[in-house]
Amino acid sequence: MTAIFSAFGQNFLDHAPGWYKATIVAFLLLNPCLLYAVGPFVTGWVLIVEFIFTLAMALKSYPLQPGGLLALEAVLIGLAKPQTVYHEALNNFQVILLLIFMVAGIYFLKDLLLVVFAKILLQVRSKIKLALLFSFLGAFLSAFLDALTVTAVIIAVAVGFFKVYHRVASGKGVRDDHDHTMDQDVGTLHRADLEEFRGFLRNLLMHGAVGTALGGVCTLVGEPQNLLIGEKATWNFVEFFIRMSPVTLPVLSMGFLTCVLVERFRWFGYGFGLPSAVREILLQFDQETSRQMDHRHRARLIVQGFAMVWLIVALAFHLAEVGIIGLSVIVGVTALNGIIEEHQLGEAFKEALPFTALLVVFFAVVAVIQEQQLFAGIIHAVLAMDGEHQIGMFYLANGILSSISDNVFVATVYIEQVLRAFHEGVITRDQFDLIAVAINTGTNIPSVATPNGQAAFLFLLTSTLAPLIRLSYGRMVWMAFPYTVIMTFTGLLAVYVLLEPVTQTYYAQGFLTHHVPEVAGQFSGHGLPSASVGSPVAH
Repeated sequence: MTAIFSAFGQNFLDHAPGWYKATIVAFLLLNPCLLYAVGPFVTGWVLIVEFIFTLAMALKSYPLQPGGLLALEAVLIGLAKPQTVYHEALNNFQVILLLIFMVAGIYFLKDLLLVVFAKILLQVRSKIKLALLFSFLGAFLSAFLDALTVTAVIIAVAVGFFKVYHRVASGKGVRDDHDHTMDQDVGTLHRADLEEFRGFLRNLLMHGAVGTALGGVCTLVGEPQNLLIGEKATWNFVEFFIRMSPVTLPVLSMGFLTCVLVERFRWFGYGFGLPSAVREILLQFDQETSRQMDHRHRARLIVQGFAMVWLIVALAFHLAEVGIIGLSVIVGVTALNGIIEEHQLGEAFKEALPFTALLVVFFAVVAVIQEQQLFAGIIHAVLAMDGEHQIGMFYLANGILSSISDNVFVATVYIEQVLRAFHEGVITRDQFDLIAVAINTGTNIPSVATPNGQAAFLFLLTSTLAPLIRLSYGRMVWMAFPYTVIMTFTGLLAVYVLLEPVTQTYYAQGFLTHHVPEVAGQFSGHGLPSASVGSPVAH
C-alpha cells in the first residue's frame, strides 16, 4: 500500500520538484477552506494569485496541469459555473481558432522564414541595429497581423537557429539523431558560446515580443480587443489609427528608444552578442542550404512566399477570421508542397495545442473574475471620478487589470459600461471617443509588465523555445521592466497632455469628423462628469 501511495506521489506532476507539488496540493486544500471561512470574493483573489504562481513556475511544470487543477476546483466549489467558462471560451473563439490553425500555418512557412531571417542575422553586425530591427519588424507586422501570429514567426525562426548551432556544438552530423534540449554532448569549448547565444536569442525574442505590443495597439486588427472597441465606437481602420495616434506614436518612439538604451548600456539582461563561432556556423549553414537548393526546394520557397503575401493581405483587410486564414495557408502550402501524410501534418500542431488548452483554463479563471465581480470595486471607483483625472485613470485601471487578467475581458467590461453611459446621455459622443482611446491603450501598453498581461508573452513563455534559452517568468518580467515603466509613463502623459488637444486639432484640420450624437445631454468640462448614485455609470 505504501508503494502505491509513493507511486501516486511520483506520478503527480511527474518531474516537478517536491516543494512545488506540495505547494499545489496546499492550494487545492486551502481554497475550499477559504471559501467557507471568508467567502467567494477573497477566495477568488487568492485563486488569481495561485494561478499567476503556476505561470511564474512554468519552467518547473507546464502551467496547464497545476493551473487546470485550480480552475477545475474553482468550478467544482462554485466560484464559476461551467456555462460561464464556456461563454468566455466562446467569446474568444477567434483566438482559439487562431492558435490552432495560424500557428500551424506558420510552421509550414518556416523554411522561407529561416532563409529570410538568416540573411538579416548574418548581414546586420551591430547588435543595437539588429535589436531595433526585430522590434520594428514585430511592431510593423503586428499592426497588420495578430501579435500571436508574429510571435509564432519569431519563435519558429529562433528554434531553427538554436537547433542548427546546438547540433554542431554537440558534434552531431546532419543525419544523426539529436536532442537539442539536452546539453550533455555540447563540447567544453562551445559551452560559453552556447550561453552567450541563449542570451542573444532572449534579447531578440523580448525586443520582438514588446514590438508586437507597440504595433498591435496602433491598428484595428492589431489585437482582439482593438476590434471589439472599434466595433463599439464604429471606427474604421483609418479612423482607429488616427484616434489612437496621440498616444500610440509617442509610445512607439519611446519603445524604440528603450530598445536602443538597454542594448547600449547592457541593462536588465540585455546586451548579449552573437559569438563569432556561432555566426560562422550559421553562415556555413546558410551557404550549405543555398548550395543544396534544388528546383523542388526553390518551388517550395516560392509557394511559401506567395502564402506569406496572401497571409498579410488577407489579415490586413480582414477578409476572414484569423484562424480561417491560417487554415487556408495550411491547405494551400501543404497541397502544393507535397505534405499530405497525416503524421507530417500532426507535427505542426504540437506547439499550439497545449497553449490553446492553457488559454481555455485561463478563461475559467476569467469566469471566476466575472461571476465574483472581483474587479467591480476598481471599475466603479474609476467611473465615479470626475474632472481631468478620469481619462488617465481609465488608462491606468485598464493597464493594471490587464496585467493580471484577460485584455479582451477587461476591455469588454469597461467599454460596455462607458457605451451604456453614452446611450443614456451621461456623457457626450466626444467624451466617449476619448475614453475609448484610453481603454484601448490601457489594455495594450501597461500590460507588457507580465506574461499573463499579453497573450503573445504568455505564448512565448510556454513555448518549447523558452526552456531552451532559459527564459523564465521572472526573467521576462525583469527584461520587460524598462519597457513597462517608460511605455506606461509615456502613454499616461500622452493621455493627460496630448489626447484631447491633438484630437481637437484633427477635427479642425478635417482628419476626423464628429460623429452624429445619438442622445441628448451635453456636459461641459474635461472627462466624464461625476457619477451619481443610480446613474448608469455608477452601476
